[in-house]
Formats: sequence, C-alpha cells, structure tokens
Amino acid sequence: QVQLVESGGGLVQAGGSLRLSCAASGSGFSINRMGWYRQAPGKQRELVATITTGGSTRYADSVKGRFTISRDNAKNTVYLQMNSLKPEDTAVYYCNAPDVSRGSYYYQYWGQGTQVTVSS
Repeated sequence: QVQLVESGGGLVQAGGSLRLSCAASGSGFSINRMGWYRQAPGKQRELVATITTGGSTRYADSVKGRFTISRDNAKNTVYLQMNSLKPEDTAVYYCNAPDVSRGSYYYQYWGQGTQVTVSS
C-alpha cells in the first residue's frame, strides 16, 4: 500500500505565501507523475499543477506565474510553492500520484487533502 501525506496548508492573507508538501510512503513502489489538485466548496476538483519524474511541469492558467511545483525524487516528495495568493485560491488541496507502479500494475493514489484559506 502507498500513502500520500500532505502538510503545509493553513490560513493566509491575500498576497501571502504557503508551501505544501506531499510525501509518499510505503514499500515496493515507483512513482512517476505527481501533482496537485484543488476543490473549492460547490466546485469540481481541478488540476493545479503536475510534474514528471524528469521535472517537466504543467500548470493551470489560473496559477501560472504564482505557483511552482517541484519534487525530490529521492524522498518521493512533491512540493507546491504558492505565492501571491488570492481569495479564489481557497480550497482543499489534494496530492495526486496517477501512475504508481507496484509490480506489474499501475495505481492512482490521492492524499487526504489539506485546507488552504486565503482571506481578503
């Protein structure tokens, strides 16, 4: 079994910064892509950013230039640095690993979510 454990959420004023972390734990697995999604109240979960093992990144248009995704492959950890936060960034942020290989199979895993609240 693989677990994704997030940390770093909280309450911040508009214009502030937060850094989210997500660490994968378990045994006998290899993580490929990792990413962050978010879900605001009454809205669908949406992609925020993804990163491949090689470091290629992709961002939602709404966060480009403000958020930076990075990873430490040796620690199986992905980070999301969020700067210039806006009230509309308020959501539960979920870590995602969509293609974790375990033996001959691939699995998708989600973290439990961490709340980010940006006050105006």
